[in-house]
Amino acid sequence: MTAADYDALPRRPANHQPLSPLLFLERAAFAYPDRLAIVHGGLRRSYREFDERARRLASALARRGIGRGDTVAALLPNIPAMLECHFGVPLAGAVLNTLNIRLDAGTIAYILDHGEAKAVVVDKELVPLLKDALAQCAAKPFVIEVDDPEAPESARGNTLGGEDYEAFLAEGDPGHPWSLPPDEWDAIALNYTSGTTGRPKGVVYHHRGAYLLATGNVLAAEIGRHPSYLWTLPMFHCNGWCFPWTVTLMAGTHVCLRQVRGKAMWDAIADHGVTHMCGAPIVLATLLQTPEAEKRERRAPLRYMVAGAPPPEAVLAAAAEAGVDVVHLYGLTEVYGPATVNEFRREDHALPVSERAKLMARQGIRYTVLEYLDVLDPATMRPVPRDGTTMGEVMFRGNVVMKGYLKDPAATDKALAEGWFHSGDLAVKHPDGWIQLKDRSKDIIISGGENISSIEVEEALYRHPAVAMAAVVAMADEKWGERPCAFVELKPGATATEEELIAFCRRHLAGFKLPARVVFQELPRTSTGKIQKHVLRASLKAG
Repeated sequence: MTAADYDALPRRPANHQPLSPLLFLERAAFAYPDRLAIVHGGLRRSYREFDERARRLASALARRGIGRGDTVAALLPNIPAMLECHFGVPLAGAVLNTLNIRLDAGTIAYILDHGEAKAVVVDKELVPLLKDALAQCAAKPFVIEVDDPEAPESARGNTLGGEDYEAFLAEGDPGHPWSLPPDEWDAIALNYTSGTTGRPKGVVYHHRGAYLLATGNVLAAEIGRHPSYLWTLPMFHCNGWCFPWTVTLMAGTHVCLRQVRGKAMWDAIADHGVTHMCGAPIVLATLLQTPEAEKRERRAPLRYMVAGAPPPEAVLAAAAEAGVDVVHLYGLTEVYGPATVNEFRREDHALPVSERAKLMARQGIRYTVLEYLDVLDPATMRPVPRDGTTMGEVMFRGNVVMKGYLKDPAATDKALAEGWFHSGDLAVKHPDGWIQLKDRSKDIIISGGENISSIEVEEALYRHPAVAMAAVVAMADEKWGERPCAFVELKPGATATEEELIAFCRRHLAGFKLPARVVFQELPRTSTGKIQKHVLRASLKAG
C-alpha cells in the first residue's frame, strides 16, 4: 500500500461539501419547526417563520440583482431583522457588512463606499445617522427601512424614502432553496476595525471560518441543546462573535434587546429562562449592579462570556454571589471574535475570589477550532519562555483567521507574514502555557468593549488651533474598563481649557471616543523627538 493508493480516492460531491453556517437554520427549522426561535418585546417567531423570512430576504435580494460578491450593509440594533440578515444575505451569495451604530456619519460613509455596498438595511431610529452618511457617500446604495415596533415612537416617522423591510420580504419566495456557497473560501461577512492609523480596515470572513468559530462557541461556552440566549453583545461587533449562527445551530431562542439596561436584562432573564449572555465587562457590571428592587429570580443557570479587560475582583465576587458563571474569552476582529478561552479547571472554583480573579485575568488557551496559538518574539519568531515574565506578541494560525483586509494587500501581507496572524498584542506565557496580555502594541484603548484608536483621538485634538502636540493613552475607568486620557502641549501663547477641547473633539468623534480627561503639560520625548507614551501611562498609574 502506498500514499498513491489513498490519493486515488478523489473528492466528490457525495463526500465533500463546503463548510458554511447557512444550513444551521435549515436544519433547525426542519427538526424543530414550531420551536421558539426569536423573542422581541411582544413578538414571537418560530424556527419555521425564521427560516421562511431568511429565504424571502435572500430571494428578494436576488431579484434586485444582488448576488455573489455584492455587499449588503446593515445599520441595525439587536433586533430580529439583524438575525435574518445573517442568513438571508449570504444565502443570496452576498456579503453581510454589519455597521457599528455608534460610529459617526463620516466613518459610516467611508465604510459604505469602501465596501461598495449595493444595499443597506437600516432601523428607522438610525435613519438620521444614515442620511448624514449617505450625503457624504460617492455612491448611493438602495435603502431598506425596518420599522421596529420596539423602537421609540419618535423614530416611527423617520424615512429616506427607502423600501419598507416587510414589503421587501413579501416580494421574496419563502420556498427559496437553501444552498451552500460554491466555495467555502467565499466571503460571508465584512467587518471594519479601526486599527491604529488612518481609515478603518475591512476584515473579510469566509464561510469556513464562520462555521468553525460558531461551532467552537458551543464548546467554549458549554452550550447544550435549546439554549436561551440574551442579545447584550452587539451583533454588529464581529457578527456577534458568530453567535447568531451558534445559537441557531443549537436550535436555541434568540432573545433580542434594543438597549442594554439593568432592569430590561433581569426581566428578560426571568421571563425567558436565559442561559447564556456575552459582552464586555461593563455589561456584566451593569447586570450585577442593578438595584435589588429591579432584579428578578432566575429560572436557569446563567453563563456570561466576557471579553475585553478581565473583570475586576469585585465584579467576580458579585457574579459568584449571584450564581453567574463567568467565562473569560479573548480574540480580535481578525479571528472572528473570541479565539481563546480561560478554561477554569474544577479545582480552580474552590479558590478564594482574589485567587480566582488572578487566574481569570489570563486569556487562557486556544479555542478547539483554532489550530495554533503562541506568544512569539516578533524579531526571531521563536516562542517566548514559559516564565510569566518575558513578553512577546500573540500570534494565531488556523482556519478561524480572516481572509485578509479588503483592498489592502500590503496590510494583509504584514498581518499574515511568516505564516502567522500578528495580533499586535503583547503577552507572557505562564509555566502552564496559558497566555496573559500585558500591553497593546497598537495603543488601542478598549472602552466598554469598543476599540478606540488613540491616533484617531489625537488627530481630532490636532485640529484645534491651540494644540501643538497631543498624546492619548488608556486611563483606567471603573465603569468602562478604559477611557482615553489626552496629554496636550499648547502652542506658545495659546490657551484652551479641558472642557473646550472635549467639546471640540465632540464635533469630530463618536461620543464613546471622547477624552475623559485632558492634562496640559510638556510631553516627554526621546532624543529623536518621539513622544514617550509609556511615561504618560506611568504618570496615570502613579496618580
